[in-house]
Amino acid sequence: MTEQDKKSELKRISRQLTSLRENVNKANADTKVYAEKRDKLNAELRTLHQEIDSLKNQRDNMNQKVKTLKLKRDNTRVRIKTLIQEIHLHRQKIADLKRKTPRENRQEMQKEFNNIEWKIQTTLLEMQEEKRLIERVKQLETQLNIYKKFDQHVKKISDLHKESELLETTVKATHKKLSEIADRSQNIHEKMISKIAESRMKKTEADSLHRAYIQEMEKVRPLRDEIRKLTDQQRKLQNAIFEEDKKRKKNIEQALRKKLGSKAKEKLKRGEKLSWDEFRLLENEDSPD
Repeated sequence: MTEQDKKSELKRISRQLTSLRENVNKANADTKVYAEKRDKLNAELRTLHQEIDSLKNQRDNMNQKVKTLKLKRDNTRVRIKTLIQEIHLHRQKIADLKRKTPRENRQEMQKEFNNIEWKIQTTLLEMQEEKRLIERVKQLETQLNIYKKFDQHVKKISDLHKESELLETTVKATHKKLSEIADRSQNIHEKMISKIAESRMKKTEADSLHRAYIQEMEKVRPLRDEIRKLTDQQRKLQNAIFEEDKKRKKNIEQALRKKLGSKAKEKLKRGEKLSWDEFRLLENEDSPD
């Protein structure tokens, strides 16, 4: 290959390298855009995952509260059911007592009982009369005890009703609170599902950008290999041209020195005076290499 051919080849390689480097720079710019978008999405994904975890914890805490409130409500309902059963039991006992209730008026019986007791305590009675009165007191006491038991059951029913009504209020309040928390839990769950869907979309987009980034990197690799190959060829051609130029200059210099040496020898033969350079030139020719 002539020197001119080598120079032409150098220009061709230089143009090709310029084109390749432009393509590499463009690809690098594209990969940078893909990487920046991907990294931004990944940062958003991390934030979304933190939000999802926070929402999940809130939802789970609320669900636990709902579970606790349901247990409290159900236990209260069981207690109310037990109270109702107790009320029915006392009503049954009242019904049984009604069948045993004397026909006499209670107030009159109580009045008679009090009068007889007072009479026994304050009056000197004959034995037979005292015995009769004591028997009557016992009879009245037995009958009045039926009324006392009746009152006890009525009072117990009243107390049970009050407790039952209080528990019903508790059940309603608990159920209301339970429903409110359940609604909030559902809202948080729906928000969490929305965040999950958003994160999946961003993950898909980030993965797509990462694939595009890898593809651009793959496109750049052969270009870089070609640049290295051409750069090596360029360096070798430049070295070859440099060596040839150096050799050519040396040949020119040697030819010039030879020509000047011949002129100096002719001057010396003619007996002409030599310059210092001419003298040194002839001296170097005579000296062994």
